Amino acid sequence: MSPSRSRNQTELDDEDYGPSRTQQRREALAVLVLAQQLVDLQPSRLAKLALPDDVRHEIDVTRRTPSHGAKKRQLAFLAKVMRRYGDDDFAAVRAELGENREKQRQETAAMHRLEAMRDRLVAEDEAALSELIAEHPQVDRQHLRSLVRQARIEKDTPNKPPRAYREIFQLLKDLQAGDASED
Repeated sequence: MSPSRSRNQTELDDEDYGPSRTQQRREALAVLVLAQQLVDLQPSRLAKLALPDDVRHEIDVTRRTPSHGAKKRQLAFLAKVMRRYGDDDFAAVRAELGENREKQRQETAAMHRLEAMRDRLVAEDEAALSELIAEHPQVDRQHLRSLVRQARIEKDTPNKPPRAYREIFQLLKDLQAGDASED
C-alpha cells in the first residue's frame, strides 16, 4: 500500500459497484428500442416469437392505446416489464429480429435489381436483352421478346393495364429462383 493512500480508499477500490449509471441507461434504452420493435411488428410475426405472457399482454395494450402521450407511457411500462427478465430471455427474439432485418434487406435489394433489369428491357435496350439471354440460355427467347414488345405498347397506351410488364418481372423472378436453386 502506498503511503498516500489510506486504508479506507484501498478497501473501496476492491469493491465492485456494478455497472455505471451510463451503462444502465444504455441497457434501458436498448430494451425500450426492442419494445418499440415488438409493438411495430406484424401480429403474424409476433405470434411466432417466444415471449412471456405478460409481455404479450402489454404489447397488446400498447397497440390499442390511441393517444400519443399515453402510448409513450405505455411503451415505457412495457420496457419496464421486459427489464424484469434477463437478457437471455430475449436473446432469441433479438436474433430473430436481426436476422429478419438483414434477410429483408437482401430480398429488397434483389427485387430492385429485377425491377431495374425489367426497366432496361422495356426501355428498348437490346444489350440488356442480350445479357439476359446470355446469362439464362434456357429462357424462351420468343416469349420474352413478345412480352417486351407488349410491355412497350402498354407503356405507350395510358388506359391499358401493365399485364406484360408484370409478367416480365415474374419471369425474371422465376429465372432468379432457378439460379438460386442451382447454387
